[in-house]
Amino acid sequence: MRHMAIIRNLVAYYTMIKSLSIFGHRLRLCLAVALVALGGLVHAAGLEVVVTGVGSNREPVIIPVFENEGSLPYTVSDVVRADLERSGRFSLINIGTLPLPEPLEPDFDALNSRGAHAALTASVVSVEGGRYEVRFRLYNTLTKVELGAMMLRMSPNQNRLTGHRIADFVYEKLYGMPGYFSTRIAYVVKSGTRYELQIADVDGMDAQPALRSNEPIISPAWSPDGQRLAYVSFEAKKPIIYVHTLTTGQRRVVANFKGSNSAPAWAPDGTQLAVVLTKDGLSQLYVINADGSGARRLTSSNGIDTEPFWSPDGEWIYFSSDRGGNPQIYRVSTRSGSVQRVTFDGSYNVSPRVSPDGKLLAFITRDGGRFRVAVQDLTSASRQTITLTDSSRDESPSFAPNGQMILYATDAGGRGVLSAVSPDGLVKQRLSVQASDVREPAWGPLLR
Repeated sequence: MRHMAIIRNLVAYYTMIKSLSIFGHRLRLCLAVALVALGGLVHAAGLEVVVTGVGSNREPVIIPVFENEGSLPYTVSDVVRADLERSGRFSLINIGTLPLPEPLEPDFDALNSRGAHAALTASVVSVEGGRYEVRFRLYNTLTKVELGAMMLRMSPNQNRLTGHRIADFVYEKLYGMPGYFSTRIAYVVKSGTRYELQIADVDGMDAQPALRSNEPIISPAWSPDGQRLAYVSFEAKKPIIYVHTLTTGQRRVVANFKGSNSAPAWAPDGTQLAVVLTKDGLSQLYVINADGSGARRLTSSNGIDTEPFWSPDGEWIYFSSDRGGNPQIYRVSTRSGSVQRVTFDGSYNVSPRVSPDGKLLAFITRDGGRFRVAVQDLTSASRQTITLTDSSRDESPSFAPNGQMILYATDAGGRGVLSAVSPDGLVKQRLSVQASDVREPAWGPLLR
């Protein structure tokens, strides 16, 4: 259905939501969010995470109870184990309450007899000011080689952050890439007529509202430094783009042109945003400075250009467009403005997201009437495409900052939930909030 024909059938100011995502299932989901009012309030409960699939070759590892961990009000080792287990890439070997103190070298033969390939030794030490040091080392138990050691200082209530950082350490040492456990995710929760833009740890815990509204909030996008979120809010009865500083709660309008302002996407250096504006007619791509100044039109077509996303090197902006008749993914040079078509398989491909290393393109494809997450190899001439999910109403894919998981929204039991899948399709997770509709996920960057 064409853009303008749909707009004629919408009601009041919510007609403008069409420009936020012009194609099929995404439009219907946005309209459902915008037009349905069921009553009730948003609850700030954390997301419940359930692992539904694991990798084929999981690393057997021992994460013991830390020596002297009982002196802490909350455990750290439980957080580490939960992170690693949830990733689907580790097999946790249980040794009960037996500690493996740091800096003592463990009994490698005994650990190997339990099937371990790696083991952490760790101790908690009380220091001045009511704080603690967690000292830990990771060993390859097969080669009997220390892989690395670290000390983290924490206050008593920082058990979760400390555990996430230790899990990141283990992940990086064993897989050669940064872990993502200490990162955050943003998403929108709708309960009744209320909307909340929430920020949570990647395991769904410690959810905090960044914005509450009686009007829709969509398209959150993290700045590269993780300090700001750009998003679209309808609180002024039209779609306007804001940039929100998370540490202070302050925000500013960066795009409030005539018509619709939507789909913000940060440049890799954080100085610019790609946005979709209708101020000159149909939805087209523009680039603005992070403060909202200097709007520059990037595309000019007779179709609808939307859903921009920058390549990691900043040279290209990928986007969805129906300029060729059917919705497909294109990319435009940020230097010359030249446009190239990227997807050719199938008649419906939208919502492009490029992996942090620039090698994969995640997107939503229509397959037999179902909308699923797929990935395309950007490095090979064949541009091989693999469908990763078996659900039917997927949307909003978002890569983890190390590229090893893809977060997305889908439907389960008639309400929106978040799920995650690895780029090979083997590891799968489901994240949900009890009795609420969860949409619009965005995975934040690595902590600096």
